[in-house]
Amino acid sequence: MGVLAGFFVVWAIIGVGWFVGRRGILGPNAGQTLSRLAFFVASPALLFETLSKARLEDVLGPQLAVAAISGTAVGMAYLLISKLLLKRDSPESIIGAMSASQANSANLGIPIAVYVLGDASYVAPLLIFQLAFYNPLNLMLLDATLGGRSTRQNPVVKFFLIILRNPVIVSSALALALSALHLRLPDLVLQPIHFIGGAAVPAMLMSFGMSLNGNRPLAAASGRRTDILVASSFKLLLHPVLAFLAAHFILGLDGHGLFAATIAGALPTAQNVFVAANRYQQGVTIAKDTVLITTIIAVPAMLVIAAFLH
Repeated sequence: MGVLAGFFVVWAIIGVGWFVGRRGILGPNAGQTLSRLAFFVASPALLFETLSKARLEDVLGPQLAVAAISGTAVGMAYLLISKLLLKRDSPESIIGAMSASQANSANLGIPIAVYVLGDASYVAPLLIFQLAFYNPLNLMLLDATLGGRSTRQNPVVKFFLIILRNPVIVSSALALALSALHLRLPDLVLQPIHFIGGAAVPAMLMSFGMSLNGNRPLAAASGRRTDILVASSFKLLLHPVLAFLAAHFILGLDGHGLFAATIAGALPTAQNVFVAANRYQQGVTIAKDTVLITTIIAVPAMLVIAAFLH
């Protein structure tokens, strides 16, 4: 019942966001503003508070390995299909692979971790893998395949700049450093961090609800229906299955740890894949539609996973 109650809370807040967006109560750009507030301000505060109290071996342990194994395997599988069967060029194939394997670990991952898994730290390994390694690597691959058209910046420098400019990574790294050194900030400092972090989850879910208005995926004119359906099915089906197999049979997880790893694999496609597609003007339709389809279907899919594993 606790898991079902968690999903009910998630959908209730999403529903409020959808209604607010549908009625235009907060104006045309409210969803984007809420999302930026959550990502750049509230989420770093929430993760800082959570991870500073977490054990380092839990955050950098088996869940991180599961995220790396399953995400990389799904991305490689899509890349091969896109190149060999669908005959797409490399940049579009990379965007498709990102759509199939890169999870929304922040905007939806953190609320799911809080309400369904019971602890925001469960999503931290996925966040660290994607934001510190997987996403920067894919962006560098796009730069390489596009022949440096998007930027002439040294790829190693760019890798570290992407990391240092991401407040979620910086806050997580600082928190993990405090945890490793067994240091704790004074309550006077932690109190405002706590209150700011409290805005993260409702802001993320409401902005997500607002984004569901007015979008229609799988337009016939796009010529990319097959790509979108493959990427969406990989994200919603193959990714959680591989996460389950890696967690259980390779890393020996069971119980709530196995459930958390599988749920993390079932998270929908990250919205920053669409941002990357827009930036490079490659695979924009694939990224946009896969984000929308997986975001709508992901929570019902997670309910099915919960029925089997919890």
